[in-house]
Amino acid sequence: MVEDVKKGPCRSVAAYRIDSPTIISFSGGRTSGLMLYRILEAHDGKLPDDIHVVFANTGKEMPETLDFVQECSQRWNVSITWVEYADHNDPQLRWKIVDYASASRHGEPFAAMIGRRKMLPNPVMRMCTGHLKVRPKKLYVQQVLGWTEWDVAIGFRADELHRVARLSKPHKEPYERFAPLARAGITAVDVSAFWQAQPFDLQLPNHNGKTMHGNCDLCFLKGAGQIMSLIRECPSRAKWWMEQESRITTTGGQGHLFRKDRPSYADMFRIVEEQDEFPGFDDFAVMDCACTD
Repeated sequence: MVEDVKKGPCRSVAAYRIDSPTIISFSGGRTSGLMLYRILEAHDGKLPDDIHVVFANTGKEMPETLDFVQECSQRWNVSITWVEYADHNDPQLRWKIVDYASASRHGEPFAAMIGRRKMLPNPVMRMCTGHLKVRPKKLYVQQVLGWTEWDVAIGFRADELHRVARLSKPHKEPYERFAPLARAGITAVDVSAFWQAQPFDLQLPNHNGKTMHGNCDLCFLKGAGQIMSLIRECPSRAKWWMEQESRITTTGGQGHLFRKDRPSYADMFRIVEEQDEFPGFDDFAVMDCACTD
């Protein structure tokens, strides 16, 4: 059974009832964690056989995120399947199942995808989400569960209507996406209140249910000011991102960049070394990423 914890906001149990083959997409954040808890609660603490929880690891998640996924699984007695991108000549084999102990922690899946594609993702071509998150989950469902059609529960909130609206756009995938938290009217404030009342939590800063530490540690969609603050907090975080920008070169031998509209990761690392503050740089993520809750 689900651990008996204080329940916090829950405006409609019916919003979390699921009666079709469904994947619960768990990002490893507080919002999708609340979504998982409420779905479990709506099914008396035990998911039906045709509902599965899946977490896709890029290798660049914060270690606290991996700890949180594992703790949710253990405390709530729910099986969570961990998947990763795997480099292979056959596109149908570019994924694998891992677990908490074997999950990559040094960006290996992400680096392998960049090497295979010979290019860096950027705000216009955010291929990292598709190759590292969406496709491994899809291949798991098709090849292990054997499903041909299914639904995907996504942790979008009621205060993210622009993101929720995108879920209904026409597409060619064999699944449909829906947002239980949005249906229940849950906002970031509700998410924060829920976790403050629980006996455990994601061990990353909680700013009204959100954290700039979430998802890939120095994701290029985060604001430059955010990234430099995170580098200052832990300078070694910049190394992997600097390496990726130096390994993919242009025809003239120059390194490619994740973003052309701001300094490279190497330059941001130098700014952190030389400056106490970062005036003129965005402190907030400039756009949403599909990797988020």
